[in-house]
Parts: sequence; C-alpha cells; structure tokens
Amino acid sequence: MFIPLGDDNSNRRSFPVIVPLVIILNAIGWYLQLSRGDSFTYGYSFVPAEMTAGRDMIGPVKLAINHQPVTFTLYRSPHPLLLTAFSAMFMHGSWGHLIGNMVYLWIFGDQIEDRLGRFRFLLFYLGCGVVATLAHYGADTRSPMPCLGASGAIAGVLGAYLVTHPHNRITVIVFRSLIHLPAVVVLGGWFLMQLVGQFGSAAPSGSLVAYAAHLGGFIAGSVAILVLRPRKYLHEHRAVFRRRW
Repeated sequence: MFIPLGDDNSNRRSFPVIVPLVIILNAIGWYLQLSRGDSFTYGYSFVPAEMTAGRDMIGPVKLAINHQPVTFTLYRSPHPLLLTAFSAMFMHGSWGHLIGNMVYLWIFGDQIEDRLGRFRFLLFYLGCGVVATLAHYGADTRSPMPCLGASGAIAGVLGAYLVTHPHNRITVIVFRSLIHLPAVVVLGGWFLMQLVGQFGSAAPSGSLVAYAAHLGGFIAGSVAILVLRPRKYLHEHRAVFRRRW
C-alpha cells in the first residue's frame, strides 16, 4: 500500500488557490457535521434510493454492512434532492477520511489547477464529483445508504494527474520505508485497488467504501483533462517521446 507524502512541483508555474479553498470548504463541512450531528450528516448526504423514488426519505433504516446489522436514521434533505450530490462532496465519515482525502488533494490537485487554470479547475473538480456520484448511483439505484465524501472528485484529480504527469516522482511510504515512485505506479496501483474493491471476488457485501464513485471519478478526470487541454498534452508527450527515443 502506497501512502503519498508529496510530489515533484518543479514544473508548477503558479501557486494554487482553488485547492486550498476546497480544503477549507471541506473543513467547514466537517465542522458542521460535528456541531449539528446526524441530522446534518444524514440529511445532506447523497442517498440513491431517494433519487430513484423522487422524494425525501425520513426515518430509521436497517442495513447489513459487511454482513453486520446497522441501523441509522435519515433526516430531511435540501430540495431539490439533486443538491445533495454537491453537498455530499464536502462531507466526510471520520477524521481519517477527511485528512486522507485532503492530503491527496493537496499533493495532486495543485498540478492540475496549474494546468487548467483556477476557474476551469473548479468546474473540473465539481464535474468529476458529480460523475462519481452518478457512478455510485448507477451501481445500486435502490440503496438507502448515505454516500458522502470528496473521494470521487479527488479521484478525478488523480486520473488527470496520471494522464498529464505519469513520470512525475511521488514520495511515498511503503512498508515504513520512504521511497520515490513514478505517478503511473502510485496512481495506477490506486486504480487497481478500486477495481478489486468493486469487482473482486472478495469484495464485501454492503461495503462502506464507494468504489464505483472512485472509479467513475477517476475515469471522468482522465477523459476531461484531454478534452480541456488536448493540444498541450499531445505537445508535451511528443517531446517526452522524442527525448526517450
């Protein structure tokens, strides 16, 4: 398992603005969760079953998570319900969930913001988050389990980073050792883990991890970066190919 600590920013031309702003918004979302409790967390999370039914679902829900019975309560959501696809992007399930996501965003997001520009990066980030939510919805349209977290949008950032900076060196911890690996290994490994989680034979029933959202966001980011900056991408990679051959 790779735990990234940083990357090579020597080719970055500008200091990120949107990335820190998104981190602050996620921190505010976490504060609201802590201060307002379950009524906020479960009310503003994305619930696939609500979208399928076309109505707000309020009341207790019983599910089996990893084959263990779990009971929680759904609360009133904002209207229209589609707003939860955005509000859920700025909420998390635990301190570890929040910190892990923000570390990934801080390490990989600045390069993509630098490449796209601030406004387009913001649209890119939100768009990847929405596509990730739709992928999660498509995986189980009747699930009453609330979905929350920035992971889907950040997965889009990872996909874009893999396309644009495949050879960039990433500092990671592997088995308590600090080493440097190319992004294609680190992020390619991350993507494979999501595939195994979603489709592997050992994938748990009722998993708490929204693997489909991660995969959807990653693919969306990989495609979107080519659409938004195709000429720049092709020019740079042709230059790399000429130097290597």
